[in-house]
Amino acid sequence: MRIRRVWRYAAVPAALAAFLVSSCGGSSSTSTTERSTRPYEPRIRPADFGGPVDNPYFPLIPGSRWVYEGKQGDASERTVVEVTPDTKAILGVTNVVVHDTVSNDGTLKEDTFDWYAQDREGNVWYFGEDTKEFENGVVANTEGSWEAGVDGAKAGIIMKAGPRAGVAYRQEYYRGHAEDFAQVLGKSQSVTVPAGTYHDIVKTKEFTPLEPNLLEHKYYARGVGVVREDTVRGGSDRVQLVEYTRGPG
Repeated sequence: MRIRRVWRYAAVPAALAAFLVSSCGGSSSTSTTERSTRPYEPRIRPADFGGPVDNPYFPLIPGSRWVYEGKQGDASERTVVEVTPDTKAILGVTNVVVHDTVSNDGTLKEDTFDWYAQDREGNVWYFGEDTKEFENGVVANTEGSWEAGVDGAKAGIIMKAGPRAGVAYRQEYYRGHAEDFAQVLGKSQSVTVPAGTYHDIVKTKEFTPLEPNLLEHKYYARGVGVVREDTVRGGSDRVQLVEYTRGPG
């Protein structure tokens, strides 16, 4: 699952954008110059996908439910994420449909359907989202919505099959709208949140050139997924898992 965030987009100087792309292109052994000049062209072949999304750090078992609580500025934030039984075909790939909602002080602020699929190596790909932001109970905008294969948007990897420290990757790509990156910082930490204490953790830093002053750390627990998210630059918010129910499959 993914903890939703409402990005507020900002113009990115060309030099900064080049730096971010160069630092997050893929294998950590690839040169900075090579990564900064290489276009992002993920190869999506339906034959490479299939089966359940059972990556141990990003399991999406139908019926599973996560509840997160924290702060978004001065407001109390509650995020509910549920794996639906539904699927969606994108670029010939069958995606699991995940529904998540974000409420601030009890008022619905965001309602999103995300689409994920796992390749045969175990990488979980993110194929897009249909998101709506609300103000005073009315849909204010759908900024951030995208679908791989539509208007130049491309799928990205939300969790690697074998996350190793230093490995960086694109999580999504829709130019000017959705450009998140992640880099694995390390493994084998323990994290305690209201839902419990979890071991065998993958820690990542996640960021976007659309909001260059923002940096987040996320903690993924084996068998559960995201258990904590900290804003470490551009704020001091913390969102934590307070309840997790594993689906029957």
